[in-house]
Amino acid sequence: MRINTCLAIVAGVAIVAALFALHAASSSVLVTKVDIEETPATIYRPVSGPAAPVVLIAHGFAGSQQLMQSFALTCARNGYTAVTFDFPGHGRNPQPLTGSITDVNGATHTLLDDTTLVARYARGLGDGRLAVLGHSMASDIVVRFAQAEPDVGATIAVSMFSPAVTATSPRNLLVIVGDWESMLKREALRAVGLATAPAAAEAGVTYGDFSMGSARRVAFSPHVEHVSVLFSEDSMRETLGWLDHSFGVTRSQPPVFDHRGPWILLLLAGVVLLARPLSQWLPRVASPPVGAGLPWPRLWIALSVPMLVTPLILRVTPTHFLPVLVGDYLAVHFALYGLVTWICLVWLRRTRAPRHGGTLPRTESGVLLRLAGASAAVIAYGFIALVWPINAFVTSFVPGVQRAVLVLVMLVGTLCYFLSDEWLTRGAGSARGAYGVSKVAFIVSLAIAVGLDLERLFFLIIIVPIIVLFFIVYGLFSKWSYERTGHPFVAGFANAVAFAWAIGVTFPLLAG
Repeated sequence: MRINTCLAIVAGVAIVAALFALHAASSSVLVTKVDIEETPATIYRPVSGPAAPVVLIAHGFAGSQQLMQSFALTCARNGYTAVTFDFPGHGRNPQPLTGSITDVNGATHTLLDDTTLVARYARGLGDGRLAVLGHSMASDIVVRFAQAEPDVGATIAVSMFSPAVTATSPRNLLVIVGDWESMLKREALRAVGLATAPAAAEAGVTYGDFSMGSARRVAFSPHVEHVSVLFSEDSMRETLGWLDHSFGVTRSQPPVFDHRGPWILLLLAGVVLLARPLSQWLPRVASPPVGAGLPWPRLWIALSVPMLVTPLILRVTPTHFLPVLVGDYLAVHFALYGLVTWICLVWLRRTRAPRHGGTLPRTESGVLLRLAGASAAVIAYGFIALVWPINAFVTSFVPGVQRAVLVLVMLVGTLCYFLSDEWLTRGAGSARGAYGVSKVAFIVSLAIAVGLDLERLFFLIIIVPIIVLFFIVYGLFSKWSYERTGHPFVAGFANAVAFAWAIGVTFPLLAG
């Protein structure tokens, strides 16, 4: 009890400190939410000061405007006006993304049209000068936009891949790449090298002339990858310095940078840690605990077969039935993987309680009620402690009406997987580390699927790190809830809801 009390106190302090810091970061900035036709946007302005250039900030694939808050707040706290927005098919934008995502004449045109729409509105918010910043997918979009709008004073491409870059356009190009993005680092040097040929471009060196629009620079942000590059102080410092040079801004005071990345991590760590003492309030459902209770010699069968069979079957099975990019495939992968796992359990004759475990008393009064209550409590905590902070500080995580059906469809697949997986890895006599190995097997299965059909499933590569993060967080929730309730259903159902929600609200919606 003392340990749980200490954990609750530490978690509470972490949560309060993180929330205070995150809200304090925007206290000196005027934040206004607007709809530009049907595109949701947010305007970040300095509280005081003369009219200044506007920085239009665009998010990447499967992202939303919340992901770009660090750049927006850094710009606004240093005198610029920043505008973020949700692309069609992303975030809270009700419009689907139209056109082929693999064809430059498809979705690229839709994204460019939306950027042009928001830019037209943004120009009227400052002194008439405009800069653009885009991450990942949007790096190509802002490059093409700036090429079509020659008065754009600066282009900042984060984690850039854009075949449209030339030696002379767009004007004043800064490319920021995470130091752990090896392929994109080479691409950045290649793109800037077009203007420095025959000499090779070097990171950290500025080439060209800002007044002529020919300035070029590559900056590598240390110790970050494709997502954390958006929260790196080095990324903010390079961005602000580039804007100041492009627009001739001189400063009498040191610049102020947004440092929300560590505070977001502290907030999420706090809410995860708080789940441990709170789990002691869950009701006991089964005593002794139930589950398959498989030792390693038998567990390997139930781990290996679905890992290998699922991607092979789906390689020749049509899975495109939802207007959401690769989300429908992922839902079917979850469902089939779970079904094959359950078949393996039946074949091993271990779907009932293990020899050294217990059985759920079918006739005990109130068992089903306790099971439902415990499941509801874990799900509710996930919504209160994770959905709200993620939506507020990380990325759009509250679905619009058009995504509600998607969440329900995803839930069918995730239920099949998580209920069977929880039973597989729990129970007296279960192999030590079974839960973690089963999650590695699922990731390997996805990797095999991508390898078999790279063109169709390439975008799964982008979201695998998020799946791994969710496996870790909800793996802890699963461990603590099982230790208390003794039944795999509680965590299985809660995890299924969490993953269905995450996929349904974040994957881009496509027209048709």
